[in-house]
Amino acid sequence: MQWEAPLEKIKAGDRKVLARLISVIENQQEGYASLLENLPMGTKPVFGITGPPGAGKSTLVDKLIGKAVEEGKKVAVLCVDPSSPFHQGAILGDRVRMSSWYVHPDVYIRSLASRGSLGGLHPKIIEICELLQQGDFDWIIIETVGVGQSEIEIAGLADVTAVVLIPEGGDEIQTMKAGLMEIADLFVVNKADRPDAVKYVNHLKLMLAPVFARSQKEIPILQTTAITNEGIEQLYQTLQQLAAVEKQEDKRNSVLAEKAYRLIEAKRLHDINRNQLAALIKEEREQGKFNLYRFVARY
Repeated sequence: MQWEAPLEKIKAGDRKVLARLISVIENQQEGYASLLENLPMGTKPVFGITGPPGAGKSTLVDKLIGKAVEEGKKVAVLCVDPSSPFHQGAILGDRVRMSSWYVHPDVYIRSLASRGSLGGLHPKIIEICELLQQGDFDWIIIETVGVGQSEIEIAGLADVTAVVLIPEGGDEIQTMKAGLMEIADLFVVNKADRPDAVKYVNHLKLMLAPVFARSQKEIPILQTTAITNEGIEQLYQTLQQLAAVEKQEDKRNSVLAEKAYRLIEAKRLHDINRNQLAALIKEEREQGKFNLYRFVARY
C-alpha cells in the first residue's frame, strides 16, 4: 500500500485522513507497519500532562489550547483514560471538559482508552504520536490519568512532562515515587485557591530539594486555578520555554531507547491475549492442575 498521498494530505491539514490513519494504527490494519516505517522523524514539541484523577488536567489543557489558538498555533491533543480491567471500556471524560474545541479548525482531539495497557497509556501511543508529528500542528499534548507507572512512561514519550497535583494531596507527597519526582520537568499545583495551597507548595519544595541537589537544576513549581484562568499565562510561557531548551544528546538517546524498548516489548507480546489466557486458566483450574508459575513458564 502506498502512503505518500495520505501523508501529504495530513501535512496539508486533512483531519479526516489523519483520523483514518490513526484507526489503521490502532487496529493494526493491513499495511500499518509499512506506514510507520515511512514516517520521517518528528520535530514538533510533545507536552505530557499527567497527575491523579480530579486534579483538573482536562480543564488545564482546555485553557492551554485557548492560549495556543490565540497565538495562531495549531494543537493536537491525545487524551488517554484508563480502561476498566473487566470490560476494557473508558469514560473518556475529556469530551465534556474540552467540548468547545472539537469542531475548531486549528484543534484536533483524539480520545484513547488504555485498553488494559499496564502503564496506563494506550498501547499504540508512540506510533500515534509519531503520526501526529507529520501533521501541520505546532503543539502536541498528551493527557493521561496517573494510575501508577503511566507518569514514568509519559516521560519517555514527551519532550516536556508536567505533573499536575492538588493541595488535598497533603502527606501523600511522602508516598510519591522518586522516579516521578525525577521525570517531571514541571510541577503544577492546580486549584491553588483552596486552603493550605501555599503550605502544600512549600512541602513539595522540601520533598524535591534532594532531586534539585542531584540534578543541579530547579524544577519549576507553578500554582494555577484553571477554572478562573489564574496562572495559565505563566504555565503557557513556562511550557514554551522548557520546549525551547535543547535536550542533551544523552537524554534524547535515552528517550528514543525507551520508545524502542516499548515497541520491541509490544511486538514480542503481540500474540498474548488476555481472553485466551483466561480461557486456558479456567480450563486448567476445572481440571484441578493449575499452577500460575508452570503456566507462565510456557511463554
